[in-house]
Amino acid sequence: MRYDNGAVRRQDRLLSEERAVELLLSGEYGFLAMASAEGGYGVPINYAVKGDTIYMHCAPEGAKLRAIANDERVMFCVVGQKRIVPAEFTTMYESVMAQGSARLVDSEAERREALRLIVEKYAPEHCKEGMAAIERSISRTAVIAIDVHCLTGKQKLR
Repeated sequence: MRYDNGAVRRQDRLLSEERAVELLLSGEYGFLAMASAEGGYGVPINYAVKGDTIYMHCAPEGAKLRAIANDERVMFCVVGQKRIVPAEFTTMYESVMAQGSARLVDSEAERREALRLIVEKYAPEHCKEGMAAIERSISRTAVIAIDVHCLTGKQKLR
């Protein structure tokens, strides 16, 4: 995946590529933003990353899938450290933004792998139970993959 902060207006607030990737990999949740026939759609969502791909699960029908069918281009944002500083009327933060193309994962093998990655990220002490849950629900669980084209990172920590 290409790391490119060239379009960031505040070049003095760039997040290093190493920290941006670390934040993407370890973030608690991300916010998925999509275009839709109704205008736009966004949702906070759990996710896992493998290589240049971000995975998330969802129901086999709904607003996310309709939006992706309308336009595969998406943005995915993860916010790391954050702290509001009332006396200075500002917020300290770090964030990473991924631009990419979203697709519904058709391959059952890739869906299983994505769901396994999500279980390992959010419930590492319950992998055995998580794998059993995947087997019980694989037929009624959709997986969305975002093939990341570009990653940017920004921070204000001082």
